[in-house]
Amino acid sequence: MAERQRTVEGVGVSAPGFWRARPTLVTGGTGLLGGWLTQRLVDEGADVVCLVRDWVPQSELVRSGAMARVRTVRGDIRDQTLLERVLGEYEIDTVFHLAAQTIVGVAQRNPVSTFETNIQGTWALLEACRRSPLVKSIVVASSDKAYGDQEQLPYDEATPLQGKHPYDVSKSCADLIAHAYAVSYRLPVAITRCGNFYGGGDLNWNRLVPGTIRAVLHGERPVIRSDGTLVRDYFFVEDGVGANLRLAEALRTRPELAGEAFNFSNELQVTVLELVGRILTHMESTLEPDVRNEASHEIKHQYLSAEKARRMLDWAPSFTLDSGLERTVAWYREFLNHES
Repeated sequence: MAERQRTVEGVGVSAPGFWRARPTLVTGGTGLLGGWLTQRLVDEGADVVCLVRDWVPQSELVRSGAMARVRTVRGDIRDQTLLERVLGEYEIDTVFHLAAQTIVGVAQRNPVSTFETNIQGTWALLEACRRSPLVKSIVVASSDKAYGDQEQLPYDEATPLQGKHPYDVSKSCADLIAHAYAVSYRLPVAITRCGNFYGGGDLNWNRLVPGTIRAVLHGERPVIRSDGTLVRDYFFVEDGVGANLRLAEALRTRPELAGEAFNFSNELQVTVLELVGRILTHMESTLEPDVRNEASHEIKHQYLSAEKARRMLDWAPSFTLDSGLERTVAWYREFLNHES
């Protein structure tokens, strides 16, 4: 399937001055998307508060210097009392809820902590927002995993949410909770469902993209834990930043978007083996992947339709898969060179 190129002029560019001095809370700021989103918000002039549970000195949030330019609150996303204090004391206007346990294997081994973080953390934040009258826009990060395994593809936003395994279920539940708060309490919350994020700053080395790049830079064969035939929809993190900003901005002027979910994607079907092959090509490596076929409880085939986001938000990705991988490989070359 041919890659969809950027089709909308100015994609990812915020309205001039929109974020200047806007009190904004980002949960999960030390994560992959959170680090890049926080940098962008700071660059746009927003007054950013980050809720951070663990100190991650290698995270993009810290390495980029963005953490020194924001207000940091240490705490757990499940702590509703803390969240209410933060929203009130910092007079938060906009919320990006990205905090989550994001690793499928961890969820399979330890479902309770995943349910507590992803489900309880979502209702704690939304209940705190419901009690905070200054909050005007909330974007909750769901996932394509919320759809579960489906026979009809691509997923669109009308596809039922039917996760079956712990991680997928946690995202289905959080997604439904966000919708319930919009419908029942008229909370100005909308939901993003993105493909598999990749990009510089992902320090979960058991994930395919960073793990493959690190292995090649160390002269080792990249490990594929599945059989290599799983199909995924890979989405560059900087496009994820633009998607989140676009949705938050739209919520301010279009209250009818409350409760809506949007898929964001390059709309590509890429196998694990194909993605590893593209990375090897970008890195000019002749190493052969080590296919172990050990993965379990994985959805076999996933990809998204982003037609609704194009139509309702005038959104399109700015990066093709190859241009995103090129930037990602460059980031890890520099990062790992500095680490060695």
